[in-house]
Amino acid sequence: MYKITRALAGAALSVALLAASGAQADVTDRTIVFATEGSFPPSNMTRPNGELYGFEIDMVNEIAKRQNLKVEMISQAWDGMIQGLIDGKYDAVVDGVSITPARQEVVDFTHNYTLGGSTFVVMKSSGIDLPMDGETARLDDPDSIGPAIDAVAEVLAGKTVGVQQATIQSKFLEEYLEDRGVTVRTYPNGPDVYQDLSVGRIDAGIASLTNVSAFLEKNADKAAATGPAFGGGIMGNGSGLVVQKGDTELRDALNAGLESIVADGTLADLSNKWFGLVVTPQQY
Repeated sequence: MYKITRALAGAALSVALLAASGAQADVTDRTIVFATEGSFPPSNMTRPNGELYGFEIDMVNEIAKRQNLKVEMISQAWDGMIQGLIDGKYDAVVDGVSITPARQEVVDFTHNYTLGGSTFVVMKSSGIDLPMDGETARLDDPDSIGPAIDAVAEVLAGKTVGVQQATIQSKFLEEYLEDRGVTVRTYPNGPDVYQDLSVGRIDAGIASLTNVSAFLEKNADKAAATGPAFGGGIMGNGSGLVVQKGDTELRDALNAGLESIVADGTLADLSNKWFGLVVTPQQY
């Protein structure tokens, strides 16, 4: 899920303390504890018995098998998840975390395992049809983002857009559209956005392309993505596994695993299994 955390403020101090605490134990000699949300379908979900499953769970388990790593998955609320990593409560995070410059100052990322981008989603019955459908608008390109925001704001002015709280999409709405007459409504998790969208409590939602694709896979007759795909800048450049700043041994082991499952097509197969299309890199 492409996300931003309130924990970035003041995190630099925590990182400095962590770096001073000494070298990390060998990755094959310890159990690597991954935090995930468990409520971000189809990337990570929770069965009634508490078992975690989904695209990211399968991916991490495959990486662990190939790299001879012992891993444990635990559920954590998204808000504060990155700070928990910085504080050493667990070793890594897998939760659709977008790779952004701000985050790279306080944590380390692996290669991206999904491609970047976020888009709006509406119910077809709403009649909302955003311009620039299927095009790409980059936040780090003034010539691209200016016209895109103007066009989208003109249609969404006076309407309510739902978004998961503390995500890069919520930050995007606050920075680019909230002062253009768009009402932003935040939710604790992604499924709540889609629930309210489905029953007409909000006019549109916004999420990562992977997350929207999963929703549309089950609701293609009723819902549609609309408008451009927004990337770059605060939207980041795809999702990566997150480790503590300076834990290069774990990062490198995870990168080696990612390179392996990309090279032989396993990651693409997992993408097709869970998303119904390939949203992953084909090579590094």
